[in-house]
Amino acid sequence: MADLSALIICFSLLLYLLLDGTDLGVGILFFWFHEDQQRELMTHSILPVWDANETWLVLAAGGLLALFPPVYSMLLSELSAPLFIMLLALVVRAMALEYRAQSSSRLRHWLDRVMASSSALATFLQGWCAGMIISAQPQTGLPDGLSLVPLISGAGLMAVYSLLACCWIGWRIGDRVQPLAEMQSWLWWLLALLIFLAELYLNAEIWQQSWQRPLGKVAGVAIVSLWILLPLALWRARPLLQLIVTLLLIAAVFSGLLCGLYPWLVPYQFAISQSASPPVTQGFVLVGAAIAMPLTLLYHSWSFWIERRGK
Repeated sequence: MADLSALIICFSLLLYLLLDGTDLGVGILFFWFHEDQQRELMTHSILPVWDANETWLVLAAGGLLALFPPVYSMLLSELSAPLFIMLLALVVRAMALEYRAQSSSRLRHWLDRVMASSSALATFLQGWCAGMIISAQPQTGLPDGLSLVPLISGAGLMAVYSLLACCWIGWRIGDRVQPLAEMQSWLWWLLALLIFLAELYLNAEIWQQSWQRPLGKVAGVAIVSLWILLPLALWRARPLLQLIVTLLLIAAVFSGLLCGLYPWLVPYQFAISQSASPPVTQGFVLVGAAIAMPLTLLYHSWSFWIERRGK
């Protein structure tokens, strides 16, 4: 049952990466898309769906508290400042997004800067926190915050989110952003690939363990294939295909990483079975998740349908 509980939390985190990662990437792209009409269209492409996307982060955090309280306690104590800043950045991003349409032209430009900065900060800190967790050591626990793995993990997540956003706006908006989105896609793809190779080198032990497991081998083959397929999709200039391939690539990398980390939630600190709540608690929470997660998916699908109608 503990493995199922961990799987539920990982599934919520994956959906958050895939969905809200696109929204945060759109905010980051405000640094390079300067025309008011472009920014207006980019904002409208995510307005109906961003709040539903963030629900998955809430489900993951709540599930971690209920199902693995020692892990939640350790992460909240060790990473309290960056987690607070990340959540504050998400709130500020939401405020800039929601109030943009009701603001004057001068204030709107400031809100656009706030949205870009808060999106970049939240993204970097998410990647930084992930890098801190996966590079934990047996004797010292979490590494120093200025060590290489957390820093490049933050930069890598910014590149991946920006690539997702380029594919998204190219598909949802089209010709009015397509030329710059195509150029940006190549840049972010190359940067993401270089950082991924660096992560492979720096976390070689995790990926070696992943390759020793059948699911890890499947994920590894998928990762290599999708890294090759993505530039072909970029070259053919098909935004929807680019978006699908990028989403699958993120899912494959996430799955491969989980295979390498298993059975640890935090490497060498907390194993899944040892840090899980009592079976009664897990059963109660899993029943709730079986109800809440399909409803969340339904709400997200409805929001996306509304967004498509308003294109």
